[in-house]
Amino acid sequence: MNCLRDGKFTALHKQDGLPSEDISSLYLDEEGVLWIGTFGGGLGRLQGGRLTRYTTRDGLVSNSIGHLVEDGQGYLWIGSNKGIMRVRKREMNDFAEGLTRFIGVRTYGKPDGLPTGECTFGSQPGACKTRVGALWFPTVKGVVTVDPTRLRVNLHAPPVMVLSALIDGQPQWNNALTAGVPQTLVVPAGKEHLDIYYTSINLSAPDRGRFKYRLEEYETEWVDALNNDVARYPKLPPGHYLFKVKACNEDGIWNEEPGVLAITVEAPFWRTWWFLATTTTLLLAAITAIVRYLSTQKLRRQVERLRQEEALEKERARIARDIHDQLGASLTQMALLSELVHDDREDSEQVRAHSQQISQTARDTTRVLDEIVWAVNPSNDTLDGLMTYACKYAQEYLAVAGLRYRLDVPDQLPPLVMPPDVRHNVFLAFKEAITNVVRHAGATLVRVRLRLEPDGFTLEIQDDGRGLAGMDEQAARSRNGLSNMRKRMEGVGGGFSITTPPEGGALVRLSAPCRMP
Repeated sequence: MNCLRDGKFTALHKQDGLPSEDISSLYLDEEGVLWIGTFGGGLGRLQGGRLTRYTTRDGLVSNSIGHLVEDGQGYLWIGSNKGIMRVRKREMNDFAEGLTRFIGVRTYGKPDGLPTGECTFGSQPGACKTRVGALWFPTVKGVVTVDPTRLRVNLHAPPVMVLSALIDGQPQWNNALTAGVPQTLVVPAGKEHLDIYYTSINLSAPDRGRFKYRLEEYETEWVDALNNDVARYPKLPPGHYLFKVKACNEDGIWNEEPGVLAITVEAPFWRTWWFLATTTTLLLAAITAIVRYLSTQKLRRQVERLRQEEALEKERARIARDIHDQLGASLTQMALLSELVHDDREDSEQVRAHSQQISQTARDTTRVLDEIVWAVNPSNDTLDGLMTYACKYAQEYLAVAGLRYRLDVPDQLPPLVMPPDVRHNVFLAFKEAITNVVRHAGATLVRVRLRLEPDGFTLEIQDDGRGLAGMDEQAARSRNGLSNMRKRMEGVGGGFSITTPPEGGALVRLSAPCRMP
């Protein structure tokens, strides 16, 4: 961002506190504060040479800011690629002064009457305020207008209640507690991890509420939980506590009658005299066992290190193979097409066709690279990571193909861990199944179901197409795609099957093992 003053240009960069080098919009308000919208870096505020940055971590719904305009009522309106945001300028100023750590943002999108939540970018100014006070915003589906004076604030504070509690992962009850009426939860001695789940009822905008909670006698300030519905305490000292939680609606109206839970943490038994005497007696025996144990640890560590090195070499070989087979072929194809563009430079139609092929190949290469990066990222080695990526892929692929898509997955997945090779092969088999539906099934609807089992899970892909199309099951299994799917699943200790359900179509089942961390 460049500033011209007294005939001289000065520039501000990211290292100076600017949210991003890519500036999308600038707005100077009535107080002389300069607001700076960026592409992907959030919102900046410049006053008196001091820069403040606002991002999604601070309450915004998007870091890509397109338009900025005031409504004359103390609010700043922000157009983004995820909706139009309204935020009180006083809260923004308090945040800049360090008085608060979060800003309340009211977001308007399709549920509020907008044709789309995505505003357009690339113009300055892109939004305006008319003489009668109406605000106008351009979106990718047309221009929208809003009269701030006619907006109705939701004055109904949502009721809030404590739903359940988990002690070391074990549920204690399943019924919600009455708001304002404390119930007592006893944490036995030796139990450390306490999770308290709570909720609020806001039918108008259930996904835009916020929570804050406090554990009296343990926390002095209220904890802003944003829209997170669980409070976690890894280890509480013995004593008596009172947990309180409040909620607000989409317009920042807080419920002052909190959900309450009384908690008693029992003292551990190891503070008793008889335990100390017993441990002293057992200490001598433990020393002998420890000496024997340590004598074998060095050998065990060497064996484990060799196993890890072997697994690492296998993973490196797989990554190299994927890059060579998938990216290498795409890059070679783009190189050949580039040569054809040069050879056919006199023929505009051929040049256009080759350019389109290069563009499509580049997009395909990007998707392949994204899959490789996802496959090697260890943070995705969970069932939740697999399902999130697989469902996103299926939804985007089927949407392009014009097929309807239904997902049946439990609301909360357990933290199951799976090796990277299992996750990678399950996804490739899932991808092959989705591709077969689009290319061969002639279906209109695809259902994806996840069934959890004691030692793993089963992923089902069902369509309403022509089924096995007259082939018997053995003939269907012999096809290359189905054979590869079966080999992948059996290679990771899982299973594969394809059948015709009573209602018609085809049903593919992919089963694989996974474990708790």
